[in-house]
Amino acid sequence: AGPESANNAASSGTFIPLLSLGLPVNPSTAIILGALMILGLQPGPLLISNNPDLFWGVIASMYVGNVMLLVLNLPLIGLWVRILKIPYSILYVLIVLFCQLGAYSINNSATDVLVVNIFGFVGFLIKRYNFEGAPLILGLVLGPLMEKSLRRSLLISGGSPFTFFNRPLSALFLFVAIAFLLSSLFTKRRIAAKAIEMQEE
Repeated sequence: AGPESANNAASSGTFIPLLSLGLPVNPSTAIILGALMILGLQPGPLLISNNPDLFWGVIASMYVGNVMLLVLNLPLIGLWVRILKIPYSILYVLIVLFCQLGAYSINNSATDVLVVNIFGFVGFLIKRYNFEGAPLILGLVLGPLMEKSLRRSLLISGGSPFTFFNRPLSALFLFVAIAFLLSSLFTKRRIAAKAIEMQEE
């Protein structure tokens, strides 16, 4: 019960920056952000006032979901244990089958199934060659937003890049972002150097 409670609390907490600031903190919320943008909804400070039905609907769904988890998990715990005993070779086939059925049922189009298969193969390659999937998803979702905001800022400032340093808060955010980027690069180099030293020893 303890791990599940922590998991539910963490999952619900990720919606706070998403709905209030429009910032996804993991791949799941990045996908949700992309879906909301496709529907013409922009998460952020104005979401509560412009779309209160959506905002409070999400909050209410969290309460309903936790109650349904309790109602379903208590009597069906034996069934979930048996499902975990299904061999992966069978379970993976069923998952792929249901994914393709779901994709086809949206528009009754074989093209949707083909798109699912292509992205599934891309995901397999990412997993196979140890690429990080989370930064890729975040980049695909946040990249267009960042470019749009960058162009808007440069148009307002007449093309001057110094507009990003006019205010202390914006300069602080840029400094923190650059510091995180440089620290990650130095950390990777340090780990690689230690690995080479261990191999030489």
